[in-house]
Amino acid sequence: MSKIKLKKGDTVKVISGESRGKQGKIVTIDPKKLRAIVEGVNMVSKSEKPNAKNTNGGIVKKEGSIHISNLMFLEGGKTVRIGRKLNETTQKIERISSKTKESIK
Repeated sequence: MSKIKLKKGDTVKVISGESRGKQGKIVTIDPKKLRAIVEGVNMVSKSEKPNAKNTNGGIVKKEGSIHISNLMFLEGGKTVRIGRKLNETTQKIERISSKTKESIK
């Protein structure tokens, strides 16, 4: 299994699937299943029972998970691959952009 290079809070673009072309921020990542939930992408309808928050219940739209292989990191409005490199000064591994070779925070 390869290292997941995307993190919570990254802005990504969907490159394949029903939501292709949509963009959003990553809300959560499930590393065991290699899936992520992205804001406004892969909306699914869920039936919800009445509770204290929602007294009527009914059908609720929420984001479904999407496989990480269908997501690509956005940098300056363009999609880029992410690599990893050891920083000599801090001795820590950093994520770097494949096009600009600059570190990603």
